[in-house]
Amino acid sequence: MTNRTRVKVCCISSTDEAQLAVALGADALGLVGAMPSGPGVVADELAATIVQQVPPPLATFMLTSETTAAGILAHHSRVLANTIQLVDAVPATTYTQLRQALPTVKLVQVIHVIDERSVAEALAAVANGADALLLDSGNPNLTVKELGGTGRVHNWQVSRAIVDQSPVPVFLAGGLNPTNVRAAIEQVQPFGLDICSGVRTNGQLDANKLRAFMAQVRG
Repeated sequence: MTNRTRVKVCCISSTDEAQLAVALGADALGLVGAMPSGPGVVADELAATIVQQVPPPLATFMLTSETTAAGILAHHSRVLANTIQLVDAVPATTYTQLRQALPTVKLVQVIHVIDERSVAEALAAVANGADALLLDSGNPNLTVKELGGTGRVHNWQVSRAIVDQSPVPVFLAGGLNPTNVRAAIEQVQPFGLDICSGVRTNGQLDANKLRAFMAQVRG
């Protein structure tokens, strides 16, 4: 296994942004579905169009806040991404139901790193069938759930503990930008990075910021 750190550019809002991210070296693109809060939401029709235009072997992540197997499958049927990113906790049986219905689609569980209890939550998701984990800085315990896109950095020591114990790949998200990404890689040693607000200007994907970010990642 190579030690090259993968980069997922999230909150893709147009085919132009998708092409820019791919041109600058993204390994995966994130398409945000309906959320209770946060940036980057796109209509399912646009997400599906972007998915169709992304060349293999790049991954397309459909971010869903649905928590039932039926709701997640209905969302996927409209977008047809090759990866489903579950931004909220789901019942343990959901992974099995999704796997049976979509055997070729990867399931990535978001863990909102709040404290040491997040380690057990992450390992439970893997035991239930998650193909990968994505560590973010939201707070699903709020009245209006924060399920990503906060631009905040969380406790990387907890993230590193998850990386050390996880048998599946772990992506790191949350407040990453060109100035802190080297430290993030060195401290956490994730399989991949997930970037949204840190490479945007006025909400738009910024080629210069993404170029600087990629330069730091590739080191």
